[in-house]
Amino acid sequence: MNPVTVAAVQTEPFFGRVASNVEAALALVPGNCALAVLPELFATGYQFRTRDEVASFAEELGPDCRPGPILGRLLAHAASSGTTLVAGLAERAGARLFNSAVLVRPDGTRGLYRKVHLFMDEKQLFDPGDLAFPVFPAAGTQVGMMICFDWLFPEAARSLALAGAAVIAHPCNLVLPWCQEAMITRCLENGVHAVTANRVGREDRAGFELAFSGGSQIVAPRGERLVRLDRTGTGAAVARIEPGTPGTPLTAHNDVLGDRRPELYRG
Repeated sequence: MNPVTVAAVQTEPFFGRVASNVEAALALVPGNCALAVLPELFATGYQFRTRDEVASFAEELGPDCRPGPILGRLLAHAASSGTTLVAGLAERAGARLFNSAVLVRPDGTRGLYRKVHLFMDEKQLFDPGDLAFPVFPAAGTQVGMMICFDWLFPEAARSLALAGAAVIAHPCNLVLPWCQEAMITRCLENGVHAVTANRVGREDRAGFELAFSGGSQIVAPRGERLVRLDRTGTGAAVARIEPGTPGTPLTAHNDVLGDRRPELYRG
């Protein structure tokens, strides 16, 4: 595959200020990127109080739906810039509500992922994802999506690698301290690139404060951190990468996917 420029966009959304959050995030997307990843729930903020509040901000995201204001703005930006965008949004699907990520290509086509592993109070606010871990052709490569807390489950990244993902787009609102280091292992054990887009700032709407850890980064298949932002500022971490095939051999005799012994594994 040819080299592509990718970006992890680090934002500071303010809860409920959808229009200004969207414009601030898109203003940070570099103009020369094939793929840019925005954080989880980048337009709304994170700390919803009730499902009704989630529903008031949620949009339909499926490939045949009529775009709402957030998705519509993503579609317009992708079309005008030529950049494929991955962004985290609250999704409404009938009576169900999902913490989702949408992939938007410049031609207007899109892919969808619904967060499988819900964190903390998300279990009371969202329904668990039901689309497994899909992979989409985009930006000249194969892109898989997972969201934030999915990082703690090795099966998430492994499922994407086995499905052919060369790049994992990883929108986040991280508050735990371990993800950025753990993604080095996820990339190494699967032979993939990962673009982790986190946010900064604080929210205190549900009786406790959350401090988001920044540190957005891009990691290569051998576990090399190509670029990383700090923990407080907004911006874009940008790298030119050469996506390959998941499980690129580590030695002449070892392949991280080809050497698997699933008949001996549990779980």
